[in-house]
Amino acid sequence: MTLPPPSDAPLAPGLYIVSTPIGNLRDLSLRALDVLTQCDLMLAEDTRVTAKLLNAYGLSKRMERYDDHVGERVRPAVLEKLAAGARVALVSDAGTPLVSDPGYRLVAAAREQGVAVIPVPGASALLAALAGAGLPTDRFLFAGFAPPRSAGRQTAFAELAGVRATLVFYETGPRLRDSLLDMAAVFGPTREAAVCRELTKRFETFVRASLGVLASDPTLDTPKGEIVIVVAPGREEAASAADADTALVEALGRLSPAEAAGEVARALGLPRRELYRRALSLQTPGRPE
Repeated sequence: MTLPPPSDAPLAPGLYIVSTPIGNLRDLSLRALDVLTQCDLMLAEDTRVTAKLLNAYGLSKRMERYDDHVGERVRPAVLEKLAAGARVALVSDAGTPLVSDPGYRLVAAAREQGVAVIPVPGASALLAALAGAGLPTDRFLFAGFAPPRSAGRQTAFAELAGVRATLVFYETGPRLRDSLLDMAAVFGPTREAAVCRELTKRFETFVRASLGVLASDPTLDTPKGEIVIVVAPGREEAASAADADTALVEALGRLSPAEAAGEVARALGLPRRELYRRALSLQTPGRPE
């Protein structure tokens, strides 16, 4: 492992994507502090929010607003500064930039221009929620914020219903209840989930239960701030007899009954002996023995 350079090491030119605390100000990394201390310009989603972070660390820095509303107008001037060798730090209000935050187009344009883009990892509500929810983390899909209206939410959830991975959503307090109701309707009320609030703060809370229970939990009425909802993967449904027959008929065109039964057993998770008996009954003259 390479030791970090001293804090007074010169900062190289480039665009720095700097993760900032999501609640606990002590989560700012030493490397992020070095970058914020030495950069020539900070791009902030909300300069008032970022000013509080800088004040906490006794820093004073030139800042410009950068979000989806002003990005098209501000980006050319930022790229010009980067081309001239400036050290620019992009931060979000909280957490890792570009994760449900503006910045993607700036990073893409900087790379196309040949500018160095340097991620400075750190706090992330997405990863903090996954780490504390107690649901599978080996495979997950981050879906960001769901649509604001119920019809759009249910459509979006239906597209994800078959994904065999833990699902992670961001949500606002006022929409939490309605989102949980729509999740219960689409994913099923028995599917396990966790509502993660006030992450890294004093009153950090993980509420874990089935979606049906969460949707009716009175303690989850319009909480403040942004929230992370983690939804467990759906259970694999057992293949039907028709699914097995379809797979066996296809396999019998290439393989013997024993080989076909083995292939389908591995693919569908069904007993090989039963599939072999079914394969014998499905076999027709002219197919492999």
